[in-house]
Amino acid sequence: MGRYTGPVEKLERREGVDLGLKGARRLARKTALERRGAVPPGQHGMRRRTKTSVYAVQLREAQKLKIAYGVREKQFRRYIAAAMGRRDVTAGEALLQMLELRLDNVVFRLGLASTRAQARQLVGHGHVQLDGKRATIASMRVKSGQVIAIRPGAPVEDISRQAAAEVGRVPAWLLADHDGLSGTVLRVPVRSEIAIPVTEQLVIEKYSR
Repeated sequence: MGRYTGPVEKLERREGVDLGLKGARRLARKTALERRGAVPPGQHGMRRRTKTSVYAVQLREAQKLKIAYGVREKQFRRYIAAAMGRRDVTAGEALLQMLELRLDNVVFRLGLASTRAQARQLVGHGHVQLDGKRATIASMRVKSGQVIAIRPGAPVEDISRQAAAEVGRVPAWLLADHDGLSGTVLRVPVRSEIAIPVTEQLVIEKYSR
């Protein structure tokens, strides 16, 4: 199955939370989620009245993560396996750390793109440099101390500058230089610094069955 290319606001309405899928509309509080509330898409936006099972709750939490970070099931399972092998932090926090340190997400968190999807496109088209070298793999894991930048002279400079002008606070684990359209990963983020409305432990429990 290919990557989802339909209306992303429907995905946020289905999950009932802001997953950062819209850029300027999200900052202007004009998304369908803001206007209509957490009402599922479809006629009348009606939910089933049956009791929600534990598995269904776990599934929805996993879906939130996959939708937010643009990760497919096979790749997501690899992240889960790696996270469960960690011993320094909980598996849930390890999972979020690996997702946050993806190159496309770091570009987004630095404010060099308005959404993760846009950041993924910038990386895929060769407009992003990692430590001065062209990087085209969106899932590449960025390490502490590495510098991310929009390639000098890239045709997307105006897009990145607009995104940088609209971005709010950059997470404390990153150092942004919006004038130079670049940024540095200072360290691995901790759970309190990862702004994602997900109960990650439920995700781990789902894949631990």
